[in-house]
Amino acid sequence: MRLTPTQAAMDELKVVAGSFAVFQFLFTVASPYVSLIISQGYQHLHPVKKTEWNSRLVSTVHALIVGTLCLYILWFDEAVNKDPVWGDPRLVKLNVAITCGYLLYDLLLLAMHWKTMGDGFFVCHHLAALYAYGYVLGRGVLPYFANFRLISELSTPFVNQRWFFDVLSYPRSGLQVVLNGAAMAVVFFVVRIAVMPTYYSRVWSTVGTPAFERLGPGPQVAWILSSVSLDVLNIIWMYRITRGCYRVLTGSKSTRTKKQTSDIENHKD
Repeated sequence: MRLTPTQAAMDELKVVAGSFAVFQFLFTVASPYVSLIISQGYQHLHPVKKTEWNSRLVSTVHALIVGTLCLYILWFDEAVNKDPVWGDPRLVKLNVAITCGYLLYDLLLLAMHWKTMGDGFFVCHHLAALYAYGYVLGRGVLPYFANFRLISELSTPFVNQRWFFDVLSYPRSGLQVVLNGAAMAVVFFVVRIAVMPTYYSRVWSTVGTPAFERLGPGPQVAWILSSVSLDVLNIIWMYRITRGCYRVLTGSKSTRTKKQTSDIENHKD
């Protein structure tokens, strides 16, 4: 039985709401419980650090879920790959709805803990993503491009693990830290920077086509503006990560502020 547009929209809103509730539960209940089991150091952390720890653990769970589903769609969803603008968006909508729920949860978390966790880059990133994903959920357009953006989540677990090592006072020259840092830089570059030519070549081949013209100015602007905005942020984050990795690998001890020291792990989504 084919759902009406209203019924489909309600189903997607239910997924967004369910995603928000699940991630809130993971942050409030599951993460503190699991963290006490898997890490003895968690119980000794300052409450502010525990809050960010729980936030990053939830971030990792979200990244693994949507990143895995993203790869599945890219590899096996023929309808979306064949028609990147109007292909069957069902699986993409599910992935995007899960992400929207997470983004709303994270925005609420940032608002509640702004003095200790607030970051304007995160807010810009989340709002730009929600703005564009609203068209995907509302009209089912641009499924290939929406899903392609989510491949970037595959770098998040490495970024978060870098922070976990740091807060647990692992030596930055330790093998685990160095290997994770190298993997983080490589994966971040591959899924956020190296894919840009592929992404924008597909964008360029789509602009001006009848399928593109059918979108109308609203989705067109949302798509291009959010893509450029997110990639500007990705380039900034890549610079920060590269600078941090360079300092670790070279043993640089240059004087810098606490905020500058944390540049390498100051990104979790």
